[in-house]
Amino acid sequence: MTNSLQGKDIGMCLCPVCQRNNKVADGYCPRCGTSLRCRNLASLQQSWALLITAAVLLIPANIYPITIVTSQGKITYDTIFSGISHLIHLDMLPIAIIVFTASIVVPWLKIIGLAIYLTAITFKLPIPKRVLMTGFHIIEWIGRWSMLDLFVISITVALVNMGQLMDAKPGPAATAFALVILFTQLAAKVLDTRLLWDRLEAQDDASSTAENR
Repeated sequence: MTNSLQGKDIGMCLCPVCQRNNKVADGYCPRCGTSLRCRNLASLQQSWALLITAAVLLIPANIYPITIVTSQGKITYDTIFSGISHLIHLDMLPIAIIVFTASIVVPWLKIIGLAIYLTAITFKLPIPKRVLMTGFHIIEWIGRWSMLDLFVISITVALVNMGQLMDAKPGPAATAFALVILFTQLAAKVLDTRLLWDRLEAQDDASSTAENR
């Protein structure tokens, strides 16, 4: 039989800053003075709001130009997809793969993964908690590489301008893309993952354990 007793059931919680075990009734952590609460119930709504905003911003990030290049009076606008296409035509396949992974695959994986995670908590989907937590850690790890595309763009722009043969600068999509990265990171950061253990049924864990035996 699975023991589902949690710290909140006996009036205890960890300090989010120093990780000291405290009584919720104390109100503040005696070690660092941080305000104590069992769960941040508003974090689920905050995470949803940030994730939806990121998904909306992903549209202009892919439609509008991400780089603007001026050469001999001719202005060229490149979106993420056209930039990848140009890299392929220039036989720069490794860089094209990096840009495609960082600009297309990573943002969509983060948004879809977080949406599944938040949906599972909100609607109590029968998905094993360990599977969800593993996916959440993967999303956090993927987030470390989210800025790779903007890094490549900044290096390219700097090298082109240093050559003084043409002028290159980031387009409006670069701002939208940076905001997508920021909001997806915040969506994962603000979420109180302990809500997962409260809102999903304990039988999901029990069934998962039984299958592993």
